[in-house]
Amino acid sequence: MTRSADELVTEFCKLWASPDPEQLAGYFTEDAIYHNIPMDPVQGREAIKVFIAGFTAAFDGIDFQVHRQVSDGNLVMNERTDVMHRKDGGEIPLPVMGTFEVVDGKIAAWRDYFDMATITSAFG
Repeated sequence: MTRSADELVTEFCKLWASPDPEQLAGYFTEDAIYHNIPMDPVQGREAIKVFIAGFTAAFDGIDFQVHRQVSDGNLVMNERTDVMHRKDGGEIPLPVMGTFEVVDGKIAAWRDYFDMATITSAFG
């Protein structure tokens, strides 16, 4: 049975609680784009895996608390709070709006919109 785009994104978001960069990167097409809008985009599955590994190294996991999710065919959008669990025991809640484009059962584009000041102040 083939997963819908909505089911794929739901599954993908849950995996961030115990992030495995190799597993997460496997959800992307070979030429995918991952763009945290306040930052430069990352293109290609291997580059996305490296980015995820670097980002998640500072955390014990990230809970994607999805408040609302809508989908229309291969487009999925969710409003969520990403709660990043710091290795020192602290938490950083980050309000996010995410957009996912799914092609042939893989994420071809992922864009997250958030306020970068929340991240910089947590580490500042």
